[in-house]
Amino acid sequence: MNFEEKTVNKNYVFRGRIINVRCDDAVLPDGTPCKREIVEHGGGAAVLYIREGAVLLVKQFRYAYGEELYEIPAGKLEKGEDPALTAARELEEEAGLIPERMEHLYTLYPTPGYTNEKIYIYRAEGVRQGSVHLDEGEFLTSAFYPVATAKEMIERGEIKDAKTIVAIQHVLLSEVRK
Repeated sequence: MNFEEKTVNKNYVFRGRIINVRCDDAVLPDGTPCKREIVEHGGGAAVLYIREGAVLLVKQFRYAYGEELYEIPAGKLEKGEDPALTAARELEEEAGLIPERMEHLYTLYPTPGYTNEKIYIYRAEGVRQGSVHLDEGEFLTSAFYPVATAKEMIERGEIKDAKTIVAIQHVLLSEVRK
């Protein structure tokens, strides 16, 4: 059976700097009309960096949740930007580290029920020291945590960010496969 839903009309409700919101008219596979609420987002890229058995995490306040979150460095894609360059840029901006190579690990669909956002997760290799230069209005700290500590932080609910959990689980699975 074909499960594809057809868009009849895209109805923009809001157009913003980071997101657009639509309430589309669509048709289900059986021909039934329906509405679909969509948040358009240009996507983002994140970077996993491990040094001497420790994972780099940033801690910053996330307004939508009203709390500080631990995350791997990440940021939004600029229009037409290669996600690997976005990830490398964010690593330097947030932690002052410049990668020589970026290995693509995953493309994550964080919330497929209502947004088209994709997050590209990379692993940084061959990293050298640069300098931190945060975006205007960006406040965060960065630190390295032993992978075992990061695992415990996930288990205790201290790390809640999906892309970060996926990246740390990747490291843990890689260790199991060795």
